Amino acid sequence: MATTSEDVWRILAELATAQAELTAAQAELTAAQKETDLLLKEVSQQQKENAQQQKETDRQLKETDRQQKETERRQQETDRQLKELGRQIGGLGAKFGSFTEGLALPSMETILRQRFGMEVISPSVRVSKNGQHLEIDVLAYTNGELNTAYIVEVKSHAREESITQLKSILQRFRSFFPEHKDKKLYGILASVDLSNELREKILQEGFYVARIHDQVFELDIPDNFQPRPY
Repeated sequence: MATTSEDVWRILAELATAQAELTAAQAELTAAQKETDLLLKEVSQQQKENAQQQKETDRQLKETDRQQKETERRQQETDRQLKELGRQIGGLGAKFGSFTEGLALPSMETILRQRFGMEVISPSVRVSKNGQHLEIDVLAYTNGELNTAYIVEVKSHAREESITQLKSILQRFRSFFPEHKDKKLYGILASVDLSNELREKILQEGFYVARIHDQVFELDIPDNFQPRPY
């Protein structure tokens, strides 16, 4: 079968159409490739930024960890210093308390012997019985006709709880010293520093008050004072 001119023109038209479609497909592929390259570049940039952020985060975490360790070290040092300070203050308080008791003893002994007629005077009495403990700064007593005992609580700075403490000692005394159960029992609160208001409260409780004057403890009670026996 012979090819006519119409067949040639038709084939050429089909080739032209195919070529145009191919060119369009290549253009689309090229555009898609460019879009893919752009996306890859953006992903690569994002990965770089993420890596940088991760490095910064790691650096901040290391710095935070270092600061936390430094804070813990300083806290430990502060705790150590506070413990040492507490130990020193406690030791100083104990020394000052012993000093006050030592200062009170000679003058209180004079008062107890001459004013109240006590025969036995014992400083720093410590008693333990049935798992219970009792501490008395000064215990004085006499038998015979007087048959009386005095408990002296010595304070460098008296406070309201000092009254409660002395009262507790007086209330527990006979259970620790049954041999003195028939004695009349009185309390004396001796203090270096004592407010007038607290002095009145102590007297109202029926306790004797002793204050220091020229390094000597003296009774500080009104003429009409009536002590309360326990």
